[in-house]
Amino acid sequence: MKELEKYSFGVGDRFAHQAKAQLAAFVAAEKLGIDLVPVWNKSNREHSTIGSQPNSVRVAAEAAVAELGWKKSYYVDADHINLTTVDRFLAASDFYTIDVADAIGRRAKEKDVRDFVASHDELIGDVEIPGIAGLFHMTPQKVTEIAAKYLLAVQQAGTIYRHIHKKKGPAFVAEVSMDETDTPQTPPELLVILAALADEEIKLQTIAPKFTGRFNKGVDYVGNLEQFATEFRQDLAVLAFASQQYGLPANLKLSVHSGSDKFSIYGPMRCALQQFNAGVHIKTAGTTWLEELIGLAEAGGDGLQLAKEIYAEALAHRVALCAPYESVIDVNPACLPAAAEVHSWSSTQYVNALRHDPRCPEFNAHFRQLLHVAYKVAAQMGVRYLTMLRECAEPIARNVTENLLERHMKPLFGVATREDQ
Repeated sequence: MKELEKYSFGVGDRFAHQAKAQLAAFVAAEKLGIDLVPVWNKSNREHSTIGSQPNSVRVAAEAAVAELGWKKSYYVDADHINLTTVDRFLAASDFYTIDVADAIGRRAKEKDVRDFVASHDELIGDVEIPGIAGLFHMTPQKVTEIAAKYLLAVQQAGTIYRHIHKKKGPAFVAEVSMDETDTPQTPPELLVILAALADEEIKLQTIAPKFTGRFNKGVDYVGNLEQFATEFRQDLAVLAFASQQYGLPANLKLSVHSGSDKFSIYGPMRCALQQFNAGVHIKTAGTTWLEELIGLAEAGGDGLQLAKEIYAEALAHRVALCAPYESVIDVNPACLPAAAEVHSWSSTQYVNALRHDPRCPEFNAHFRQLLHVAYKVAAQMGVRYLTMLRECAEPIARNVTENLLERHMKPLFGVATREDQ
């Protein structure tokens, strides 16, 4: 088994031009004593939209690693794959986010549910987990209900995991993703899920549950912070307990998807990770694409003009662009500026509206979320967009590195940020 380090950070690079700038943030973090490894991730949907191939992610990552002399581990994630999409990622990837959220709630075979409950009498009664005050009282009926809801999804994860193992051998990292669903998993549900994953003999090293609250793309967490903090601590406790109880990998850790820009939860997460001496995997996904737009706007001239055109096209095709992401964005059309207004903006106005600085009165979360899902517009521009990325490489790279280091890595891992100083 390829063993994932304690702290890993997923970064997206949709147009495969920013791997060096992303890795520069990890290099800077290492100098500050933050021990992180990069995981470059790109989903099948993103490859299909861009028209790229999975190997392009590895090529870009390897070039950045060579240029910056990175000596630590790095990974390429086949993000949100299933059995129908995994094969195209086998050659290039060594990290697999196995997404089985669509199977949650689809009832497994009655015999499989009965057999699971019968083989896990340790889940029945009062279950005490170190780090959680009080007991989980689990009746046979409750365990049956949880198994019926999640067992089919776990079985699908097992099928995909074994397929990857057969093709590649053991040298890969397995993550199971259950976050893209409607209802958060409770700590008792997570415990049952982990028992079932162990039965499938999946050597998972991270699991991505759904937490309470909204994890919208590219903007801050929306929800009850105290409730999130409690859930996060309890989930850490469940993972530590389950890894010993069921022989799961000792480095098993939580994965927080759409973790980019969730500034308000970083403090509670940091405290909980320290309390449990636990690792974590964070995915920042499409944030880099937004930093490309910010860099283009900062460059002025043709770069700013292109950024404005991308917004105008995104606004014109808002419904189609937002539809695939409707569960992870909240875009109010009434809060979006007209294309003509944006066309008149200065570089500073565009940057201020897009850059995620909630203290800035010009910041517009709806503008940012729409552009987050509008990378398809840039992809359709083809060579024109890529040429402009190269022409505006300096301001783009600076923004990409600074965003990861100052807004994400430092706050999450307890290093004073520029805003704190």
